[in-house]
Amino acid sequence: MKLGKILAELRNGKHLTQDQMADVLGVKRPRYNAWENDISKPDIEMVRKIAEYHHVSVDFLLGREEREHQIPAWATSKDKRDFKKMLEEDGELMFDGVPITEQDKQRIMDVLTGFFWEAKAMNKRKKKPVNNAGED
Repeated sequence: MKLGKILAELRNGKHLTQDQMADVLGVKRPRYNAWENDISKPDIEMVRKIAEYHHVSVDFLLGREEREHQIPAWATSKDKRDFKKMLEEDGELMFDGVPITEQDKQRIMDVLTGFFWEAKAMNKRKKKPVNNAGED
């Protein structure tokens, strides 16, 4: 898969416009649009920034690695077990009575994967203990 398509899918998975994504990255929308349309490529530092924002590897962005192997470094064994359980819950996926294609299932799994790890990250940030050192 080309970088532009990967960028668009990641951005859409977060329900962001190109303007919003460009703001996050500190670039103008036309430049970001050129990346999504494979007109130009971001430099390696920007690729790293994009990967960090989306919690994926640079290799994934460059099409050298599948996303399903992307597990954040902070994930505990319990987090990984929870994720595996979510993926293994099997059943035929349908929309309006019509079975969903394998390609659509993969897209759904990509979005769910992103949401799962974002939710886990938010929970971990909320649970950080407050440091009361130095208070009377």
